[in-house]
Amino acid sequence: MNVYDTANRLAYEIKESEEYKSYKRIKDAVMSDAEKKKKISEFEQLRYEVQLNQYTGEQKDEEKAQKLAKMYEELVADSQIKEFFDLEVKFNVMITDINKIIAEAIRDVL
Repeated sequence: MNVYDTANRLAYEIKESEEYKSYKRIKDAVMSDAEKKKKISEFEQLRYEVQLNQYTGEQKDEEKAQKLAKMYEELVADSQIKEFFDLEVKFNVMITDINKIIAEAIRDVL
């Protein structure tokens, strides 16, 4: 088996995983609701701005941080959006773990 076959098999296994299927199901459901989609998009944009400020070493914007926390609280009050966030984390953990395994295997040449 060559490396491309293995990569294709991994892609197949990811798409067949419970993490992928559950996340895709809830994401499709949440994103089909225009209002929920808009709220999540606004939240993600603000979260990106806050993270970018932290990454670039800019002074923490307390107002934005508080607004982000408030938005998150409001979003997770909706059980479907809470499930979306929970499954998104679970899926991302799986992908991160897979990336770590691959990176560890090739660490000596990087």
